[in-house]
Formats: sequence, structure tokens, C-alpha cells
Amino acid sequence: MTLVETGTRAVIGAVFGPTREGETAYATRLLQHLAPGMLVLWDRGFDGNDFLAVVHAIGAHVVGRISARRRPPVLQPLADSSYLSVIGGVPVRIIEAAVDVTCSDGSSFEGSYRLVTTLLDAQRYPADRLVRLYHERWEHESAYYALRHTILSGRILRSGDRSGVEQEMWALLLLYQLLRRAMVEASESRPGTDPDRCGFTIALHTVRDLLVRAEDVVLESIGTIGRRLLSALSPSRRPRVSTPAR
Repeated sequence: MTLVETGTRAVIGAVFGPTREGETAYATRLLQHLAPGMLVLWDRGFDGNDFLAVVHAIGAHVVGRISARRRPPVLQPLADSSYLSVIGGVPVRIIEAAVDVTCSDGSSFEGSYRLVTTLLDAQRYPADRLVRLYHERWEHESAYYALRHTILSGRILRSGDRSGVEQEMWALLLLYQLLRRAMVEASESRPGTDPDRCGFTIALHTVRDLLVRAEDVVLESIGTIGRRLLSALSPSRRPRVSTPAR
């Protein structure tokens, strides 16, 4: 299964198939769902000229990590230390990010990576803001954990054929998106609240209990789900320093 996102939470499509095809090939089939003005976040596994060209031709934008093998030319240095360049004929901006991390146990380490973006205006889209946005991309990894462990509790899908598996997966994705929407709406009702502080497990268990009791069939405002989420907000989440295993 491959998911493509247009932001930190918006999954716009999914494809299923055998593992002999890579994620990039599957993701290419989803590009038809993009529209001008959307933002695609990718990790370095999706770094490719053709992929970038298609996204750019549609009118969508990119913020993604590029391979260490890339040597994009420096065409114009910018005030925020990024620079204009070109990749596969597409005008881009390169951001070189240095990372200095101090963990809760006192240990520390340093690292660096480069981002490519088609957002060329450094004043409107400062480099440090895009670096923070890229770290938000890792939050989508929580979708895999929520699907596999929180919703399914580690159980395997029951269907024994492809059509049945696809039906189950679409049902899981629909439930996941509805729960995430409820979490976002709850956080938006309290200005300044990060949706990441809302507990996915709380939302899932609340929905399950309401369905069993057939309560809140017609929702008003944020409803019971939102109230329970806001009553048990988690602390602000620390930035991720590595991609979690799926």
C-alpha cells in the first residue's frame, strides 16, 4: 500500500499491489489526484526528476528531501542561506539544514540534510519554516501505526482475495480519516491547540462506545468525541529525530 499526502494530515489517495513494485511507482499513479496549489511532502526515496516534473506540471508544489548524490548548481544565493537551482528542467530552491539534537537523556548528535522545494520566494516561505514543515511530514508515519496497531490491534485482514482486502483497507482508511477530522475539529475549537495533542486512541474508543450505545447519531458542534479529546490533551509533542519503523 502506498499513501500520498498533500500536507501533514491530508491523505488524498491509496493504491494496493504486490511488493515487487516500489513505492515510487505506486505513488506516480496517485499524482492525478493533485491540483494546483497543493503541497506534496516526500522523503528522499521519492527523489526523482520525472516525479518532480509531473508534480510541477500539475501546478502543485514540493517540499522534500533529496539524495546525497545530487549536485544541483547554485544559480543564486538567497538571504535565508537557501539558493535557487534547477533539477530536471524544473526551477527549484535548495535548503541545506544543519540539525543539532539534544535528547531527553542528555545525549546529543549532529546531522544535516538538504531539501528541495518549488516554493521559490524565500521571503514568503523562509527556509527555517520549511525545515519545520518537513519534520511534520514524519507525523504521517503515525498513520501506519494507527491502522496496524490501534485500530486492528495487530490482527491481519480477514479477506482471502484482493478485492476483499481492498474493501477492508478502504474501510480502515475511511475510519482513520473520520477520526482525524474529528481530532482536528476539536483542536480548532480551542485556538492555539495542536491537533497532535489529541489522542487517536481516545477518539477510537469514544466512537466505539457511542456506536455500541447508539448515542450522538446526530452530532452538534464537536460532540462527545471532541469533548473527551479536549479533556485529555497530551503534552506538546517533541520533534522526531528519526523515522519510526513501520
